[in-house]
Amino acid sequence: MKRFVPVFVVALVWFFVVPAKAQTAAPVQTIKGPDERVKTDILVVVAHPDDEGGVTPYLARAIYDEHKRVAVVYTTRGGSGGNDYTREHGPALADIREQEARQACAKLGITNVWFLDGKDTASQNVLNSLANWGHGANLERLVRIVRLARPEVIISWLPGIFIGENHGDHQASGVLATEAFDLASDPTAFPAQVAGASKRLEIYLENLTPWQPKKIYFFSDAHDQKQFAGSGPAYSNRQISPSQNKPYWRLALDAATPHLTQFPEEILQLSKMSDDELNKMMSDANAGWWPEPMTLIFGKAAAPTEQTADVFAQVRSQENQPGGIAGSKGASIPYAELAGPWSYYREFRRRHGLTDLPEAKMPEIGVKAGLTLSVPIVITHSAKTDDVVSVTMTAPNGWKVLSGAGRLRLPVENRTALNVEITTPEMSKEELKGAQPVEIVVGVSGEGIGPTEVRLRVLLKASALPQ
Repeated sequence: MKRFVPVFVVALVWFFVVPAKAQTAAPVQTIKGPDERVKTDILVVVAHPDDEGGVTPYLARAIYDEHKRVAVVYTTRGGSGGNDYTREHGPALADIREQEARQACAKLGITNVWFLDGKDTASQNVLNSLANWGHGANLERLVRIVRLARPEVIISWLPGIFIGENHGDHQASGVLATEAFDLASDPTAFPAQVAGASKRLEIYLENLTPWQPKKIYFFSDAHDQKQFAGSGPAYSNRQISPSQNKPYWRLALDAATPHLTQFPEEILQLSKMSDDELNKMMSDANAGWWPEPMTLIFGKAAAPTEQTADVFAQVRSQENQPGGIAGSKGASIPYAELAGPWSYYREFRRRHGLTDLPEAKMPEIGVKAGLTLSVPIVITHSAKTDDVVSVTMTAPNGWKVLSGAGRLRLPVENRTALNVEITTPEMSKEELKGAQPVEIVVGVSGEGIGPTEVRLRVLLKASALPQ
């Protein structure tokens, strides 16, 4: 006769005997990525409110018919400009022109608009503008915006001297745009911006990502626009927008109407003209609004491209590979490196030729016993939505993980910074006498590979500066 085994006994045996893999997997924590609301395809960097009008026919094409995201940075607020509409001047005029600029951009659907702190400088000398702006401070701000908005393409005024308006501020905005194009991917340039994950209420370290825009183009206020023919891609302003059923110049004219302080008579005149009159005016090659076709002057690219190719040729399909603290080992499988000040100095020495400076044989630090130890790491991985890694910590008894470990779903990017926070054991001064450093090991593993390890040598002390 068979013996009857109660069902609850079978369940208990299964729970304790069946391997852990058969049980429910540990929950996956999702790591937050960058703010997609500010991600842009084209970042326009110009000097004054209304300068965006120099390229609005192309921007209308990009926005309405190529579905590109556009943002604009004004390096000044235009307080030294004229006011032909009302009486305000100086800082008051600058406040009004800022509103005009936001309204003009909004007519094209551009809502991400930034202003730097440059002072509108009436001169043809770019050095006057850079000196009056506070060159370094505004360059830092622009690099921050590039890292925040992560543009594929930058468009700015041509940095050069040509007969025309030849405004020094125009040239200076092109200088800053070029410098930001070169610096935004350098993790040693304004390094606090790209310092990795830190405490929640940290007010100094920004946790941005080094970013390399793929191309930079320029436009010019020179009288002779024919001299730029063939220097970059050319686009017809007279072409009809398939989605708006209007020529691109008309969309650009509509976007210019808020700039009343600068062009009140012209805007009033245009508002009274019929469509036929506007078409006749814009068919005149000497109308003076925009050159036909409009040439975007090619500056340089981060990857090989043809000078006159479309702005987004060889950009759409390429994954951005920003320079950064994780190096260049490739992003096909996850691996981790110690980040924070250790990675900064590693890159700093390399870029400045200081490779022979002495350094610790293993990364190390001394911290006060009983406080939280932060181990900053950066994980290089493939940019997939389902990239999940496991983060583990190995340490002596009494050291416990607070956060940063477990199964983590990474954001869609090549490199992700995070902190593994560990509570250190409390020890008396007597216990700390003669204490020796201990080794903390953070392991990172992904599907199908063994763990890569980050090691930090830690000495517990009776007192120490905050980490």
